[in-house]
Amino acid sequence: MLDVHFLPVPFSLTPPTRAMFFHRKPQNRRLAREYVLDVKLRSSQVRAVRMRRASIAGGVLFALVAGTFLLWQASHWVLDQFLYANPAFATRQIDLQTDGFIALDQLKAWAGVKPGDNLLALDLARVKHNLESVPFIQTVSVERVLPHTLRIRVSEREPIAQINVLRTRSGGGTEQLVFNLDAQAALIPPLDPKLCAQAPQQPAEQLPVIVGAKVLDARPGQHLQVPQIRDALDFLSSFDRSSMAALIDLRKIDAAAPGVLTVTTSQGSEITFATSAFDQQIRRWQMVQENCQSRSKAIGTLDLAVSKNVPMTWLEASLVPPITPKTPKALRAKKKHV
Repeated sequence: MLDVHFLPVPFSLTPPTRAMFFHRKPQNRRLAREYVLDVKLRSSQVRAVRMRRASIAGGVLFALVAGTFLLWQASHWVLDQFLYANPAFATRQIDLQTDGFIALDQLKAWAGVKPGDNLLALDLARVKHNLESVPFIQTVSVERVLPHTLRIRVSEREPIAQINVLRTRSGGGTEQLVFNLDAQAALIPPLDPKLCAQAPQQPAEQLPVIVGAKVLDARPGQHLQVPQIRDALDFLSSFDRSSMAALIDLRKIDAAAPGVLTVTTSQGSEITFATSAFDQQIRRWQMVQENCQSRSKAIGTLDLAVSKNVPMTWLEASLVPPITPKTPKALRAKKKHV
């Protein structure tokens, strides 16, 4: 007898629909077609948009530049009208003082300032440079004193020595010129007496002359960097601070030998100094000088560069010019012009 078995078949209670038989979802989503809003502009429209944006940016930039320029011009106009061209700030007084001997009218001419110049528009740096470029002047201070006064203070260079400078001629060869030197080794040309309000206390021809150091084609106002000249000026500065400066006149300083200076006095004495510890050597010189005077003698030669057993030669005091006490150097009196 044949056995028949029935297998259970799964079924859904939901009846099949038409969509289930005729619509299948694709397995690859990349193959699916979706609707995209396609907005395309023509190239002419793109250029028009770009040109419009560039025009707006250019207009804004031009407006900023034009506005800045107009504001700058307006500010200058306001400053000129109310400050720099205002007669209320005209220079009516020039308060000028100097500690030297140059005439005040000459200093005013070098400064390039005239009464009536606007005090606020005046370039103080230019005035200062004009004066300090003159070889006779060391330092200058300039300031405004509103509303009408310009204050100028001048410090002139004080010569303490002379030196011979060789200058090359345009046609060939050299010529020797005499210049003054201050303590900073600045080269000062001889001052024309016409530029002076009064004569200097010590004429230039009485200044000691530095020899033995060759200087070629140096210009006025230049600071010499020659070591021998620097040593000689250091000695003169120490000498001027000592009590010997009121007793002895120096005539020549020979700086040719390295490491020593040979000083010649108005009496003809020759004193040799080492180029260091000038104050100590000058004190030893004064002790020897006083000892000589007590014995009616004078110094012929004296070598202070030697620390012990100092070599020395004596002369009879009657054979040399007598020592005349000098008038102490007075402080420079400031001259003022208002």
